[in-house]
Amino acid sequence: MLIDELREQLKSIEPEIQAINAFYINNKIESRFQTLEQQINQEDFWQNPDHIAISKEHQRVKLLVEQYTKLTASYDENLELLELFSQNDSELHNLKKESSALCVGIKKFKIELLLNKPEDSANCFLSVNAGAGGTESQDWASMLLRMYIRFCERENLRVDTIDYQAGEEAGIKSATLFVKGKNAYGFLKAEHGIHRLVRISPFDSSKRRHTSFAALFVTPEVTDEKIEIKEDELRIDTYRAGGAGGQHVNKTDSAVRITHLPTKIVVQCQNERSQLQNKQTAMKMLMAKLVEKHEEEKREKEASVEKRKIEWGSQIRSYVLHPYKMVKDHRTGHESPQPDLVLDGDIMPFIESFLVKQ
Repeated sequence: MLIDELREQLKSIEPEIQAINAFYINNKIESRFQTLEQQINQEDFWQNPDHIAISKEHQRVKLLVEQYTKLTASYDENLELLELFSQNDSELHNLKKESSALCVGIKKFKIELLLNKPEDSANCFLSVNAGAGGTESQDWASMLLRMYIRFCERENLRVDTIDYQAGEEAGIKSATLFVKGKNAYGFLKAEHGIHRLVRISPFDSSKRRHTSFAALFVTPEVTDEKIEIKEDELRIDTYRAGGAGGQHVNKTDSAVRITHLPTKIVVQCQNERSQLQNKQTAMKMLMAKLVEKHEEEKREKEASVEKRKIEWGSQIRSYVLHPYKMVKDHRTGHESPQPDLVLDGDIMPFIESFLVKQ
């Protein structure tokens, strides 16, 4: 019956409503809005040197408050109308359109609410690195790379391959993507960490079960220079690019590797035709990594995931293909019994679970 269908539809978005309410209250968004309102209504507000930044923040928070008020009120109203017109099929058909639009709106707003930090809207660099284990981990790294490319396709994010280091027999040693689009970093930051795969190895003639590891590093693009990088702190190496790219890419030393000597951070780029373009892209990556490192130190965080060994015990997520099928995020407890879908890019439920619990 239509009434049961509508009840089930509204019930399905209860977790979204709960997440929105919890985040809204915990982050004191209403209180923040009132504080900003008081600031901009002061007579001498325009003399404040930070008035532009405060105005932008006020508009951002005001929009969140308006959307929150409208959507939660609409949700409550739909619940009431559903019971009021439970015996009226004509009204229920009208309500079905509103209910469907509400469900879409609430899910979209939840993401906007969760991605509330300035850097969340930035483009980002995404690097996949195989752990110890040779062909096994290199094949796993290539599976992860494909998963993220498929996810980006699903979310209309543009992907450019900046660097690609193929494995000796299969898979990849490492690869770096530049991801552009709305909330690219906000979504993908949830994936930063070590990923573990358990399966029957396709490379083992005895068909034994193997555990492989790969690490994912996600860094937001920095549009303005925030840290001074001195030339004498850099070691710049050029080399011949490998993989796809045509004769020019493969026959000239156009690829660039830059090592920042004080921090030992290494970045490299080989996707452009000219050495100069590759150097410019590599410098952007280096700046992003240095800013990220600076922010981590400022927040007094523990050593970043790059400094951990890519091995058992430090993974954020496990993908088990044998003896049973399950993908589990160890930070949030979120699970999926369909690893094939997950590995095809269906990772938004994992991302949302992470963002809600931040």
